[in-house]
Amino acid sequence: MKTGIKLPTKRNIIDFIVDRRRLLEIIFGVLVVLSLFCNLFVEINYDLKEYLPEDTPSEAGIHLMEKEFGYPGTARVMVDGVSLYEAKAYKEKIEAVGGVDRVVWADSKTDVYQSGEFVESGDIKDYYKDGHSVMDIVFKEGDTSKRTSKAIDEIEKITGAKGHLVGPAVQDKTVSTGLKSEMGGVMALAFGLIALVLFLSTTSWFEPVLFLFIMAIVIVINKGTNIFLGTISFLTSNVSSVLLLACSMDFSIFLLHAFIRKKEAGEEPEQAIRDALDESMSSIIPSGVSTIAGFLMLATMKFTIGFDLGIVLAKGIVISLATVLCLMPSLILHSYKLVEKTAHCPFLPKFEKLGRMSFDARYAVLIFAALVAVPAFVAQGMNDFVYGNETMGLSPGTQLYADEQAIDAQFGRSNLMMVLYPNTSMVKEKQLSDELEDLGYVKSVTSLASTLPDGVPDSIVPKSTLNDLHTDRYARMLVYVRTKGESELAFQASDEIQAIVKKYYPEDSHVIGETPSTQDIKTTINGDYNVVDLLSLAGVGVIYAITFRSALVPLLLMIPVEMTVFLDMIFPYLTGSTTSFLGYLIVSNLILGATDDYGILITTTYLDFRKRMGRKQAYIETIATCTPSILASGMILSGAGYILHFTSSLAAIGDLGHLVGRGALLSIIIMIFLLPAILYLFDKPILRGQQRHEERLQRLRERKNGNPLLKRGGLKSFLKRVFGPPKTGRKQGV
Repeated sequence: MKTGIKLPTKRNIIDFIVDRRRLLEIIFGVLVVLSLFCNLFVEINYDLKEYLPEDTPSEAGIHLMEKEFGYPGTARVMVDGVSLYEAKAYKEKIEAVGGVDRVVWADSKTDVYQSGEFVESGDIKDYYKDGHSVMDIVFKEGDTSKRTSKAIDEIEKITGAKGHLVGPAVQDKTVSTGLKSEMGGVMALAFGLIALVLFLSTTSWFEPVLFLFIMAIVIVINKGTNIFLGTISFLTSNVSSVLLLACSMDFSIFLLHAFIRKKEAGEEPEQAIRDALDESMSSIIPSGVSTIAGFLMLATMKFTIGFDLGIVLAKGIVISLATVLCLMPSLILHSYKLVEKTAHCPFLPKFEKLGRMSFDARYAVLIFAALVAVPAFVAQGMNDFVYGNETMGLSPGTQLYADEQAIDAQFGRSNLMMVLYPNTSMVKEKQLSDELEDLGYVKSVTSLASTLPDGVPDSIVPKSTLNDLHTDRYARMLVYVRTKGESELAFQASDEIQAIVKKYYPEDSHVIGETPSTQDIKTTINGDYNVVDLLSLAGVGVIYAITFRSALVPLLLMIPVEMTVFLDMIFPYLTGSTTSFLGYLIVSNLILGATDDYGILITTTYLDFRKRMGRKQAYIETIATCTPSILASGMILSGAGYILHFTSSLAAIGDLGHLVGRGALLSIIIMIFLLPAILYLFDKPILRGQQRHEERLQRLRERKNGNPLLKRGGLKSFLKRVFGPPKTGRKQGV
């Protein structure tokens, strides 16, 4: 009796897709409707600190503070054209707003109601000068709280045209509102640009419509299935759809063009789609799997925004593969007549001249690559990266950016760090508070010990104030420093403050805030990068090795991929601009995922031509054949990147778009000029390796056919013939 499950063959799967296409249409229709509904319940997170590992110092401190006091949101407001006393009135109005915990201002250092001649300008210069007054606001709830958002709206009403409001809470509110309105326009531009590229690169007016319809289904299902994650990051929410649109368009192009070729060869439509699926699966599935592998490597990051983004993008590629292979055949059978009726002459020229030009320049390209590789690798590692929530800063031209510049010009930076320590001694707390206040970069320190006059018991302090600074087990201190949230000076200040705190409270003390969290993000991401990069290269290398049955080809294909990343990242270094390290990490994997498709296409085509012609002609024909597909795909990816760069008000997304756009253009050039030159240079070793592989396979086949043990059913059948059927162990009678 035979046991085991018989797996379906490739032809069984293809027959199911074609024969059950009505059922598949219904299934995808239901998925689209469900996804549109589920997408309404996917939450968006704007705080990068939430993606830190649980065991980092700042994350442990944040959890403890949330438990003891809550983690407050913060903001900063400047009011123009006011006297000192008018500023005091504004401060009292803002402090009375629901959701505001406290407002730190000049009156925390001096009595602003005394006669003006007795008010020392040095005591108030951090908060009032030249008719401008700035205040630091601490909210009762977090930056993203709805209560905090309402409080910000009230503060804007109070300050009116005179006000400039900035800070993490304002930034989160502005970003969340702005991005929701921006993404509709971004997607419309992306679809429009991709349609234009497709109209120019295809030979039918209806082809782009079919491709974009498929991608719209993919994006809707991918966004809806994010419900299983519950919450995704702002970065994932706003770039995944555009990048997915650019990364997986090739799959539908491969299938439709395979169908057209089969149809032109005289096959009936149903048979043509079966054969097209059979042919295109061999290129679509390896390309898709290698892209998925690259994205899944992001999910191994300890900084879990990588998991968030990697899972969503990898899931999107899986959905794209499923949609193209399972739904698109049915749509092609519905619309192929319309594709034929709207056929037009190709707009793109033939690329034989480009092939000959690339061939003539092959040695110059190889020499240039060899000379540039090491300097580019060194320079890309010397970039000035940003790591934390500073990457969420809005771009020039936005109101928040203008307000931030206005406040910084008058008063400089203000950065809150909160100190959490055991509530054991008011004397020790006062000593810590005084030592911190003596630091030159510290603006103000708020603690219960520094607020109470000497000898006055804390029992006279209002309960609300006492609960803000003390619980039964812990005490909290608010320290404002004159730095950005992320800079070398901020990191030095954070390290010094942490060292002083540990001197007084060696155990169970924490320094919490934007700067300590960014330090932990930097440490975590830098550690993640080496692991993710190696895993991505290894994963794609394995797929290359399986696809081409060679150990040499994967190494050769990695050269243009890495060159693309190095050259892309050298531009920020040359221009002296800062770049989001998270964006760099994403782009490294994205370029890897995109260019490996081009590498597989070029290498497969070259090796196929080498079976029929010499290596020079194979070189030229490979470029002539592959350039239209690479050009269309690369321009789509580049266009999507530049749309994000030019339209996003968020610096992190704009920078990411710039890297993607430029990287895609570089990948087109490098894949057309460098990879064929490498294949030409290593032509003999590659072919020799493939020949040895074929010889090994042939020997195995011959050994199997010539061995009686293996010839008729293998070892199990041989033993049965020699020893008879196995005994059942049951007695056959008495």
